[in-house]
Amino acid sequence: MQLFDLDKNDVTRLKQAIGGDDEQLKITLAEYHASEIAILFESISKEDRQRIINLLSIEIASEVISEMHEEAHPEDILLQLHPDKRTDIIEELDYDDAADIISHLEQHEQEEILEDLSEDDASNIRNLLSYHEETAGGLMNTEFIRININLTKKDAIDEIIRQSEEVEEFYTVFVVDDENTFKGIVSLKDIIKAKGNAKITQMVNEDVVYVHHDTDQEEVAKLISQYNITSIPVVDDHMKLLGRVTFDDVIDVLEDENTEDILKISGVSEDEELGGNWIEAVKSRLPWLIINLATAFLAASVIRHFDATITNFPVLSAYMTIIAGMGGNAATQALAVTVRRISLYDLTDSQSYRAVLKEFTVGLINGAVTGLIVFAVALSFDSNPMLGLVVFLAMTGNLIIAGVTGAGIPLILKRIGIDPAIASSIIITTFTDVLGFLLILGFASQLLL
Repeated sequence: MQLFDLDKNDVTRLKQAIGGDDEQLKITLAEYHASEIAILFESISKEDRQRIINLLSIEIASEVISEMHEEAHPEDILLQLHPDKRTDIIEELDYDDAADIISHLEQHEQEEILEDLSEDDASNIRNLLSYHEETAGGLMNTEFIRININLTKKDAIDEIIRQSEEVEEFYTVFVVDDENTFKGIVSLKDIIKAKGNAKITQMVNEDVVYVHHDTDQEEVAKLISQYNITSIPVVDDHMKLLGRVTFDDVIDVLEDENTEDILKISGVSEDEELGGNWIEAVKSRLPWLIINLATAFLAASVIRHFDATITNFPVLSAYMTIIAGMGGNAATQALAVTVRRISLYDLTDSQSYRAVLKEFTVGLINGAVTGLIVFAVALSFDSNPMLGLVVFLAMTGNLIIAGVTGAGIPLILKRIGIDPAIASSIIITTFTDVLGFLLILGFASQLLL
């Protein structure tokens, strides 16, 4: 099969094939990878999705459904399938993928699907559904290779071969004792190279990274990235081995977390789906806009307080927008860098202090440079050196404030247990607007009147 990116021409071709008969559609679909068909599903009707899934083989259909984005609602496709085909597709899915999809259904719908599965498959999926979806337990796959620490090399190889029939891919062999207590890992290479009479207990690496079932998924992703491992074992409070989280699951987590942070920084609720309709968008964004409106009134009250100053120097109103806008942009830069730093590292007090100090320095230098540019403009167009000094001081001061608040506020919010991404933007905008207006009008009232 030739693989390539699904561009506009491919989408058009596939949509044309959908308009034809089933046989021609099957021929066209065979030229595309499951992930490409999943992308196509984002732009076609539910009826067409259902028709395509019914035309695909069980193996390809399960791949397509597992590749579908959460917002495309793959669970709805499963629900509408004939029970026999639905059961075959779910049994083809990895347990973690099946649990992720089924978890979005109502309780009675979940039971309807699980009742048609074998007792073993239903039990494994129910077990995964019991964990919170954003933890290691909710992310893990319970299909993995596990061997007893007391096995010999020959018995271990036999056991790995036997278990590999049920496990599609594996990168690490996990080692347990008779009570299923996690003891470490062993590489397949070490087992193969070992002498014939060697035991696993002589090869096991006990110094390994693992996570508990309730570890947050973002922490799991950090550990896999930090230690450059392909999978990480998941244990319970008594060190019993429950499953594994693999790097491909982590890629999805990082994408979701990054999307969530971007939306929060922009003042958009994480509940808004990227492909959602206008009603969902309004419900998500309007509360933040109302909060922002309240802060705008606060900035307006500063302007009203200096009414006489603006009346005497109306040109100040032009410079006010420049200084507030520059402050907002500088604060957003500092905020983005700091929130990203927080998401990647556990910052110590000294690291937090250095982060704020760095942004203070950046704000001072950037403020002085841009302030000098505005000073030159004021001197050229308004022929007023004192006005130039006022805008220079206000610009420098507001960019320092922007840097310090852009770095300091998310660090403070993190310290008191509030998500720094979700609240920082509104607070920082208030600081740069209010203090920016206060600086220019305050300096003007002192130096120009």
